[in-house]
Amino acid sequence: MKKIHAGCLFLLKYFCFSVLAVLPWESCSMLGDPEDASAEGELRVSFEGEAGRLTRFSPDIPDTSDFLLTVTGPDGKVVYEGAYGASPESMMVKPGSYTVKVRSCEFVRPAFAMPQFGDEQCVVVPSGGVANVRLTCRQLNCGVILSVDESFLTGCPGGALVLKSSSGSLMYGYSERRAAYFHPGAVSLMLSEGGNDRILMTRLLQPQDMLRIKVSVASSSSSSSESIRVAVDTTRNWLSEEYVIGGGNGGGTDDDGFSDALTVQQAVASSGETDVWVCGYVVGGDLTSTSASFEGPFSSRTNILLGSRSTASDRSSCLSVKLPSGAVRDALNLVDNPSLLGRKVYLKGDIVEAYYGLPGITNITDYEK
Repeated sequence: MKKIHAGCLFLLKYFCFSVLAVLPWESCSMLGDPEDASAEGELRVSFEGEAGRLTRFSPDIPDTSDFLLTVTGPDGKVVYEGAYGASPESMMVKPGSYTVKVRSCEFVRPAFAMPQFGDEQCVVVPSGGVANVRLTCRQLNCGVILSVDESFLTGCPGGALVLKSSSGSLMYGYSERRAAYFHPGAVSLMLSEGGNDRILMTRLLQPQDMLRIKVSVASSSSSSSESIRVAVDTTRNWLSEEYVIGGGNGGGTDDDGFSDALTVQQAVASSGETDVWVCGYVVGGDLTSTSASFEGPFSSRTNILLGSRSTASDRSSCLSVKLPSGAVRDALNLVDNPSLLGRKVYLKGDIVEAYYGLPGITNITDYEK
């Protein structure tokens, strides 16, 4: 009996020691990979409040909603790529470093009337936290406009003017009025005459530089290209003077009407403004003081919600809209016009501090859709 008891005691001690030795390893394995246990973070991307105004100064610049947005994760994989206006207001992603890039257009080689605007930022999304990216818009390429004097036409009737850079060249017609755009770097003005090409001047241009060049000939009776004069106007950077974000160009009441409309973000911050144009996407309706519907079918014809992008689903970031009876309500309510959901509209009215508990627009007198 004593032998049996001793043997059992030995086995019991061995078993306990084995369990104690294994427990720490088992406990760690039960916790799993620390990265897998990390809570996802929230990534929010938006333009600065005045950025939308930039796109209304020239037909060459698309609306910011149409800018191409690309979000790349820490592993180099694309999280989102597409139109900014169609991107989600909030992206739930794994913690890490993300690159957010936005472009108004793809610009590969020299082209007329193709300014490229955009921004690129790197942001760290914390575990369980929120990272906000505020995009700004600046011109990324540079431009040149030639002004050809009449003396050049008579002095060099067989000559052709060419603008050339390392990425390509453009022949500049004498009647051309558009700006020629290039990647930043050296841009040369060349004269092609009688099969010979000669560089008249070269300038090193930076992003946002807009160079105006006037070309003339010293004497209209001279046919020698040696007498060509080149005058350079570098007194201003057109972006900062004409296309600057928030450059004091009014508050949405210009003579062109809805072309200078306020964005949803601008309207939210412009309580008290009257008879102004506002643009946004129809994202919902059926408003109450505490709720809203973002999916149909809808039941109320008296109100809708505008978002800064078509995917907006956060009530607090939207602008409420009171639809007056008559033509406006008939055209814009979601009960009779369900296809309006997700579409951009322009409304002219008064901005109020609260309508159904949200900043809103009332007394609508005109619209475009």
